[in-house]
Amino acid sequence: MLIGELSDRTGTSRRLLRYYEQQGLLTSRRSANGYRDYAESCVDRVLQVRGLLDAGLPTRIIKQVLPCMDTPRAIRISGATEETIATLERERDRMTERIRCLERNRDAIAGYLDAVREAQDAARPQAVNPAEAAVPA
Repeated sequence: MLIGELSDRTGTSRRLLRYYEQQGLLTSRRSANGYRDYAESCVDRVLQVRGLLDAGLPTRIIKQVLPCMDTPRAIRISGATEETIATLERERDRMTERIRCLERNRDAIAGYLDAVREAQDAARPQAVNPAEAAVPA
C-alpha cells in the first residue's frame, strides 16, 4: 500500500511515517516509480509504535523492543537481550514515577476544584421561595 493509505488507516501523518522509517521502526519497498510500498503488516506495526510512543518510550528503545513484538498483540520472549530487559525495567520504573506524579497533580487539582466550588456555593445567594417572601397585609 502507498504511504497515503497507510496514513489514512493508522491516523498517522505521512511525515511521521517517514520519520518512523528513518528511525528503523518501519520498512517499505520502493516501487519502480520510487513510491514507498508498505506491506499490510505495517498497519499493525505503526499502531504498535504509536502505542509505545504514547506509553512514553523513546524511539531508540522502541527500536530495541520491536523485534520482540513481531506479531501483533503477542510478545516473543526469545529476542530480548539483557540490555533490552534492563532498559525496559528502567523505563517501567520511570513511567511508574511519572504516574505517581500525575496522580499527585490530579489529586491537587481535584482538591482545588472542590474548594473553588464550595466557595462559589457559599457566596451564592440562597433562592427565596416567593410564598415565604410575601409580606402579610
